[in-house]
Amino acid sequence: MKKIKTLCGGLALLCVGMMPVSAQNVLKFNADKKFKIVQFTDVHWVPGDSASEEAAERMNEVLDVEKPDLVIYTGDLVFGKPASEALSKALEPVVSRRLPFAVTWGNHDDEQDMTRIELLEYIKDMPGNLTSTTAGISGVTNYVLPLKSEDGKKDAAVLYVFDSNAYSSLKQVKGYDWIKPDQINWYVESSVGYTERNGGKPLPSLAFFHIPFPEYNEAAQDENALLIGTRKEKACAPLINTGLYAAMLNAGDIMATFVGHDHVNDYVVDWKGILLCYGRFTG
Repeated sequence: MKKIKTLCGGLALLCVGMMPVSAQNVLKFNADKKFKIVQFTDVHWVPGDSASEEAAERMNEVLDVEKPDLVIYTGDLVFGKPASEALSKALEPVVSRRLPFAVTWGNHDDEQDMTRIELLEYIKDMPGNLTSTTAGISGVTNYVLPLKSEDGKKDAAVLYVFDSNAYSSLKQVKGYDWIKPDQINWYVESSVGYTERNGGKPLPSLAFFHIPFPEYNEAAQDENALLIGTRKEKACAPLINTGLYAAMLNAGDIMATFVGHDHVNDYVVDWKGILLCYGRFTG
């Protein structure tokens, strides 16, 4: 009933079988019980850079061909100053089409002249923006996007967006940051709530974040796991494993996770019932 398809060239394309967005930005499956998502990742927009303009052309081509119901940017949109201009340009292909879109930040977005909170505030009123935040937990771009059934009467699926943060703040641990225990607790509580409201049956769900968790490497090295696509580098995952993947397995709702961060990977690997997916870098 559900399909997930991964494409090269800067995106992951998801067709979840079961949309137009209403004026109230309610996401719902269309009459054919389908919903199409395009993932862009690592746009790395630098104002005045010709490579960034080429990335815009690529995004425009994808959007014109695929005509998605939702676009999700999985981090590292901004790579130059001024950050406001870089962010506006990175989002222009979707904003100009008034497509619904959602964003999570990567490790580079707040390295210029705006914080994660300031970036979130900057895009707040852009047409089609669905990006949100959840107070009281680590990170900024943690939120849920429920997808309604085709008649709009019930929740039919769920999209979880996580802020995978940036770099480790612990002196004894080098490298990239990780999704924190309070973020995982938030996901588990949200998942339990949707499951209970669905009569005890987990709702089909997808998760989006920037930095892959360590299981991406374990899965890719498992000779019994099916890997399709291009893997030209190890996942640059954090050294600390906080158990998000285990929480997803226990919840039984996550069908697939979608990340960016590693620019020469664009594969999907089926590991223990969850598809671990990459979107190839856009910029």
